[in-house]
Amino acid sequence: MDRPNIPLNALRSFEVAARQGSFTNAAIELCVTQAAVSHQILRLEDQLGAKLFHRTSKGLLLTPEGEALLPVLTASLDRISSVLDRFTDGRYHETINVGVVTTFAVGWLAERLAKFEESHPGISIRLFTNNNRVDIAREGLDLAIRFGAGRWPGLTIQPLMETPLTPICAPSVASALKAPETLLSQKLLRSYRADEWPIWFKKAGMVSPYIEGPVYDSSVAMAELAAKGLGVALLPHAMFQAQLSEGRLVRPFDTEVTTGRYWITRLSNKEPTTAVAAFEAWICKAAL
Repeated sequence: MDRPNIPLNALRSFEVAARQGSFTNAAIELCVTQAAVSHQILRLEDQLGAKLFHRTSKGLLLTPEGEALLPVLTASLDRISSVLDRFTDGRYHETINVGVVTTFAVGWLAERLAKFEESHPGISIRLFTNNNRVDIAREGLDLAIRFGAGRWPGLTIQPLMETPLTPICAPSVASALKAPETLLSQKLLRSYRADEWPIWFKKAGMVSPYIEGPVYDSSVAMAELAAKGLGVALLPHAMFQAQLSEGRLVRPFDTEVTTGRYWITRLSNKEPTTAVAAFEAWICKAAL
């Protein structure tokens, strides 16, 4: 787009004068003389062929033409200022807002973020954890990492990884589990995805029992309950490798099922910034 002779100084003088309500106060803010501000305003009015202010004894009042120009100019200057503020130490910095399922954030992403930040020193990541319920537009997110089948209208999605589910429990509970049938005598912790245990039992060659008790919306919470010996949880074992390595949790059976995968998503109608594209490319490669 051509931008012939945009009077930047005059536009800046107009914005400050409108905000301050007088040429005198505008001159003080801009560190120039009142005559200089008046000259810039007159120049802008002459270029536009319209008056922008009514001069009154109580100060400046915007004309309809001034009222039309001011909000557009203010928004543009605010955006420019925001970009300029991101330059520190001779480098442009950008912050990405990423919504992420708590299980994935704790079990996989957090320990790898340092590598991304080392290779992209101008990009900061702000994580907003959730329990797989997220609204990218309403929450002002650039990206969201979620679990599911990958069917979300209006989103651009890329697959990250499958995370098979398997029964996980405390060692004291596992000692009583000799075969899948012995799960029937245990407290089975259930998530809001009601089909998970039935799918696992079918894979194990059994009919799923009727499962009662609280419904949990967090795999992290179920893992903590399982570690305390309060039940057996069906969890993505790849997200709990630390607890399994420490022996706080164990896998009594090898049988596992896949009910979905993790995806990175963003709004289809919003062009990704350079920083967003860099994070997408990095996490897709790291998740291979």
